[in-house]
Amino acid sequence: MTASDENVARRQDDPGPSVHGGGDRGADQAEKKADQAEEKADQAEKVVELERKVSQLERAVESHAAVDQAIGIVVAVGKLTPDQGWTVLRETSQHTNTKLSRIADMIVAWGCAGDLPEEIRRELDASLARAQAKSNCAEAPG
Repeated sequence: MTASDENVARRQDDPGPSVHGGGDRGADQAEKKADQAEEKADQAEKVVELERKVSQLERAVESHAAVDQAIGIVVAVGKLTPDQGWTVLRETSQHTNTKLSRIADMIVAWGCAGDLPEEIRRELDASLARAQAKSNCAEAPG
């Protein structure tokens, strides 16, 4: 067999590019698109979750600020320590079955407007009296 005959024989044995090769490429592209779509959906879910968390944190910061302000008012009015002011807020909330953040909002508004709902006012007075009975601040020189 001559060299040229061997080349012809080799070409006949080599199937060359597969007819199915293009189909595999299409399947790979479809799989890649499906993966990208899944990744986008995951990212969208993460964005929604992060937006929810940001909203919660914003509300928490606002509530925390109101609670701190209310503690300051209770401390000043009752001549108490900050810990005792916190206790007064907590007790008032528990005894009136009202969320602490709502009590804080009412006390901050009371500091400006001078009005509190009667039930809240009674319990706040009672809680202040209990705290003042235990406080050394009321006896400090002013």
